[in-house]
Order: sequence, then structure tokens, then C-alpha cells
Amino acid sequence: MTIEVSSPALEPGATIPKKHTEEGQDVSPPLRWSSLPRGTKEMAIICDDPDAPTQKPFVHWVLYKIPADRKGLPEGGSEGALEGLNDFGGKGYGGCMPPRGHGVHHYHFKVYALDAELDVPEGLSKDELLATMEGGVLNEGVLIGIYGRES
Repeated sequence: MTIEVSSPALEPGATIPKKHTEEGQDVSPPLRWSSLPRGTKEMAIICDDPDAPTQKPFVHWVLYKIPADRKGLPEGGSEGALEGLNDFGGKGYGGCMPPRGHGVHHYHFKVYALDAELDVPEGLSKDELLATMEGGVLNEGVLIGIYGRES
């Protein structure tokens, strides 16, 4: 069974509220998850944009070492977890903002259930985190939202 990922701010496939973009307050949306597999020791989240005009999906958020007893994150929240690098060149959440004239993009908020606690420092890239998690992902789920730049 897939992890169920939801948000009180975003219906699956719907437009991400401006508040959670670079055109707004640029805070991460609240996320909820359920149906974690038995044996989950830790969680991780990656948000990326596969529609970006780059060779790989553009990374907006890397968050890991989320305690397994958490059922979600509040808006703008990352307490109790470590933040990784985004493709804006910093740590933490970087909101949606497709290039001008590039249309609507799809943003994937993927939640991973891990079978062990990661022994890693803050500041991992998406690729480093995925390599560290390899072989230890019990299950995953995704919430996809869309956003098109207003200006």
C-alpha cells in the first residue's frame, strides 16, 4: 500500500496556493501522511519540479530525519528534521516559480518511509539523500500540485 500524502492547503492535482510560492510568502505547505508501513524508523521528503527546463527535475525541498511518529508537518515547518540543499543554492523550502512564459509546472511532494534512522549531516543534496536511502525505502507516496507563474 502506498503512503497517503495530503495537504489541507492543496487538493491533489490542484493549483498550489500563492502563499506557498515565490510570488507569495514562500512557505512550505502543510503536509499530512498516513498508511506508513510497519517498521518505519524515519521519514524523508523531496519536492521537485520535473517540468523545469533543466536536465534533472529542479529541487525545491529536501527534508530528512523526520521522526517516524510524526503524522505530518505544519505550514512552514521542519522542526525535528534536517534540511538539505535545494537548487536555489540554499537549505530549506524554495517555493514554486516556473520561468516566465513556461506555463504550468507540476510539483511533486514525495514522502519516503525508511527502515532505519539515517546517520547523516544537515545539507545533503537530493542525489546524496537518495543514495543514502538506497535499499532502505519501505514505501513512498506523492502529492502533486501545479503552479503557473502570474508575471
